[in-house]
Amino acid sequence: MHHKTSKQQCRIVLTGGPGGGKTTAADLFRRELGDQVILVPEVATMLFSGGFPRVHAPDAVHAAQRAIFHVQRNLEDVQSAQYPDRLLLCDRGTVDGAAYWPGDPQEFFAEMKTTMTAEMKRYDAVIFFESAAVGGMGIEGGNPTRNETLKEAVELDRRMRALWSHHPRFVLVPHHQSFFKKIAFGLAELENIVNALKRD
Repeated sequence: MHHKTSKQQCRIVLTGGPGGGKTTAADLFRRELGDQVILVPEVATMLFSGGFPRVHAPDAVHAAQRAIFHVQRNLEDVQSAQYPDRLLLCDRGTVDGAAYWPGDPQEFFAEMKTTMTAEMKRYDAVIFFESAAVGGMGIEGGNPTRNETLKEAVELDRRMRALWSHHPRFVLVPHHQSFFKKIAFGLAELENIVNALKRD
């Protein structure tokens, strides 16, 4: 269970399809705000780069997504407990696994013994960075564990957006020809949300 501290620690998810710029934005925002922010790094990248196998058979994908979900949840809780007075900036959230899950996303939540509503409530806001693939641009970026084709990236982006857009504080950072302008827009939106949450 996610228990907020008395200071109402805020959790913000940066997510979106592959090659959207969320990791770049998270890193820049962390540098900008320094010790006001603690980053929860992307769990899938951490696991896959640490030797967890990349898999394609549905049963194996199910097992991988179960692992990612539980590590994600616990890593958020570790950072939350260690830094209760900081803003928790999550590079992806627990809902993302439902987009990667072969089959119905609702099966994912049932399998994890939770609901989409419960997982959404873990986060105060969601900033969704649309994949560059949506604009037909490359997504190679700097992540060596990424292996989606452009077509797969567009489909993942669509599935993720369909899930996350149910969040009451959902912000879309649309694809832009200029990566710099897109990131600048995303950072401005993030700043707006942080200021709004401080006021609440």
